[in-house]
Amino acid sequence: MSRRDLGDRVAGGAVAAGGALLAAYLIWYVGGWGGETLRAYVTDGIYPPLALLFTVLAVRAVRTGADARTRAAWSFIALAFACQLVAHTSWFVEDAILHSTTYPSFADYWFLAFVPFMFVALLLLAGVRRTRRDKIKLALDALIVGASTFMVLWYLVLGPILVTDGAGLSEIVYSAALPVGDLLLVLALATVLLRRATAAGTPVRLLAAGVVTYVIADVYYGYIQLHEGFVGGTWPDLFWLLGCYLFTLAAYRQCRRAGDGDAAARHRRAVSTWLPYGAIALAYGLLGTLAREQGMYPFGGMIIGAVLLTGLVVARQMYALRENRDLAVTDPLTGLANRTLVGERLIQLSAQPLRAGRHAAVLIVDLDHFKRVNDTYGHDAGDAVLSGAAAALRSVIRAGDTAGRLGGDEFAVILQNLPDADTAARIAERLVEALRTPVIFGDRLLAVEASIGVAVRDERTVDGEELMRHADTAMYSAKRAGRGRYAVYQPELDSRARDAELRHAIDNGELVVFFQPAVELGGGRIEAVEALVRWNHPERGLLMPGDFIALAEETGAVVPLGERVLRDACREVVRWQSTVPGSEHVRLSVNLSPNQVLQPELVDTVSNILDETGFPAHRLILELTEGVMLEPDAAVVARLEKLRAMGISIAVDDFGTGYSALTYLRRLPVDILKIDRSFVTGIADDPEARTVAEAVVRLGMAFRMNVVAEGIETADQARGLAAMGCGFGQGFHFYRPMDGEAAAEALRTAYDFYGTGD
Repeated sequence: MSRRDLGDRVAGGAVAAGGALLAAYLIWYVGGWGGETLRAYVTDGIYPPLALLFTVLAVRAVRTGADARTRAAWSFIALAFACQLVAHTSWFVEDAILHSTTYPSFADYWFLAFVPFMFVALLLLAGVRRTRRDKIKLALDALIVGASTFMVLWYLVLGPILVTDGAGLSEIVYSAALPVGDLLLVLALATVLLRRATAAGTPVRLLAAGVVTYVIADVYYGYIQLHEGFVGGTWPDLFWLLGCYLFTLAAYRQCRRAGDGDAAARHRRAVSTWLPYGAIALAYGLLGTLAREQGMYPFGGMIIGAVLLTGLVVARQMYALRENRDLAVTDPLTGLANRTLVGERLIQLSAQPLRAGRHAAVLIVDLDHFKRVNDTYGHDAGDAVLSGAAAALRSVIRAGDTAGRLGGDEFAVILQNLPDADTAARIAERLVEALRTPVIFGDRLLAVEASIGVAVRDERTVDGEELMRHADTAMYSAKRAGRGRYAVYQPELDSRARDAELRHAIDNGELVVFFQPAVELGGGRIEAVEALVRWNHPERGLLMPGDFIALAEETGAVVPLGERVLRDACREVVRWQSTVPGSEHVRLSVNLSPNQVLQPELVDTVSNILDETGFPAHRLILELTEGVMLEPDAAVVARLEKLRAMGISIAVDDFGTGYSALTYLRRLPVDILKIDRSFVTGIADDPEARTVAEAVVRLGMAFRMNVVAEGIETADQARGLAAMGCGFGQGFHFYRPMDGEAAAEALRTAYDFYGTGD
C-alpha cells in the first residue's frame, strides 16, 4: 500500500470518527441529559479535536493541490482553520476550566482572525474567464446579496449596538467587527457561487455551507453577548459544530480531489440564477415583519407596493432572461438547439449515472451532397433543405430528446432513457428514411440523403464529448460505406485505436508475409514471387490487406509496415537458398506505398535492409502504384533513380486504373509494367476486351518494359495473353498467395519440373 493510500485510509477513518462523535453529541443534546455546566463542558470539549482534524486535512489538501491557485486558496483556508483551532482550544480553557466571562475573550480575537484568511481564500478560488460585462453583472449580483445581508445584520446586531448602554469600547468594536466580518464572508461566498467557480465542486460547496452555519451562529452570538451574555451548550453551538464538521468534509473531499466539476454545472447555474432574488426576498421579508410590528400606516402599504413592484420587475426580467436564453441556444434557421445547448445537454448526460435498463445515445447526422444543392440552386435552396431536415428530425425523435444543428449541414441528436441499445439503431434507421423525403423548393423537388453515426453510452464511454467523437467516427464510416445509411460505433472504427492496434501488431510480429509466384507465360517457369502482407489478428483471424492498408496509409503506419514486409520477405527468400536448389535466381517483388516513396530516407532504408538480410539488389523489384506517377516531383524521381542505380527494378502496379499520362512512363525509371486484372477479365470471349488488353500490352512493349498480367484465372486467358506478347503472368490459375513454407515447396516442385532456367 502506498503512503498516499495509507493517508487516505487514515483520513477517512478520522472523518468517520468525527462524524460519529458529532452524531453521539447530537443524540446526547436532544436527549436533554446533564446540567448546564456539564453541557457547556462537553460541548466545549468537542470543538478542539474537530478543529485539529479539519486543520490537518486542510494542510494535506494544500500539499495535494492540482494547481498553484488552488494550493494558494487552500493555504489561506488552512490558516483560517488554524485560527479556529487556537480559538476553540482557548475557549475550552476559558469557558469550561477557568469559567471566564470576559467579553471579548482571547478566543474571540482568534475567531475574528478567521475572517480575513477565509475571505482571501474564497476570492482566490479559481473562476472561469469573464468579459467586462460579466464582471459588472457579477459585482451587482454580489452587492444585492450583500445589501440584503446588511439589512438583516443591521436589524439584529449593528443597529442594537448603537443604542446599547453601558457597553465598553472593546465590546462595541468587537460586536460590530464580527457582523462586518460575516458580511465580508457572505460577499465572498456570493462571488464564488455566482461566478460558477471551476473549483466549486463538492469541497467548495461544503466549505460554503460551513461558513453559512458559522455566520448564523455568529449573528446570534454577537446579539446575545450585548444583551444577556452567551452561555455554552446552547443552540448556536449546534450550528458551530455542524460548521466544524462541514469544514472537515470539505478538506477531506479536497484531499481526495473529488470535485464534481461538470456534474455540478447545472447546480451552479441554478444557484447563480436564484441567489440574488432569494436575497431580495429575504430583505423584503424582514421589511414585512417590521411593517407588521409598526402597523399598516404609514409604511405598510408602501412596503407592500414596493414588494409588488419589485416582484413584477423581477418577473419581467426573468421572462426576458428566458427569452434571451432561448435565442442564445436556438439555431435561427431551423429552430433546433444550437451547438451551445447541445454542449450543455452533453454535460448533463455525462453527469447522469449509468442505470440498468436505461440507455442513452448520441447521433451525428450529416447531409450527403449538400454542397451540390448549394452550388447548383443557391443558398436559399440550401436553407430550405436544412429546414426540411430539421422537420424530419422533429418527426422522428421523442419529446424528451434533443435535436440540434452543429453548423453547416451537420446535426446532432441526443437520445435518453432508451429501453435498450438497439433502439438507438432503430431510431437512426427511421431518421435515414425520413431524411430521404424530398424538399419542395419553388417548382423543384430537392432530394438529399444523410449519413448517420450512432454512439451508445456504456461503461466504456460515459463522457458526452467522447460520445460525440465516436458518433462522428461512425458517421464517416457510413459515408465510406456508400452514404444514405447509418453506422453504429464499434471500437474497430476508431482510427486512433485501430492505428495503435496496427502499430502494436507491426512491433509484435502479427504481420505475416504471403507469396504469390509470377510465371513465364511461354514456359510456365516461376520467375518471381510477389510479397503480400496479411495480418494474423489475435481475435479476428487472418485479415486481408483491404482490412487495414487504407488505415495504415491514412495514419502513416504504412511506412513501418512496409519496412517490416520488405525485411521479412527478403529474409524468407534468402532462407529458401538453403532448402530449394535454384531459388537463388528467383526475383522478389514488394509493393511501395505512396507514403514510403515520399520518405527522404527511402534509399537508405532499402539499402540497410538489403545489407541486413543479404538479399541481392538486382533480384529485388519495387512496385509503385499509378498514384506515384501523377506529376512526380524531382525528389521522387531522384530517389527512384538511386534505387535503380543500385540494381533494383521498378515496376508500375495496377497499370490502367489511374490517370497517369504516358509521358510520365518515359520520365520515370520504370522497368516493369503490371497490367491490372480488370484488363484480363473477359479477354477469352469478348473481342473488345481482348483488343483493349492487347493495346495495353503493346504499350508496355513499346516502352521496352517487361509486361506482367495480373489476375489470370483460366488457361484461355493465359494463352490469349501469351499470344499478345505478354511475357509474364500471375493469378489463381497458376498459384494462390501462400505462406513461406508453401511457397518454397511450390518453387521446389516447379524447378524439378521446369528447371531453374539458368
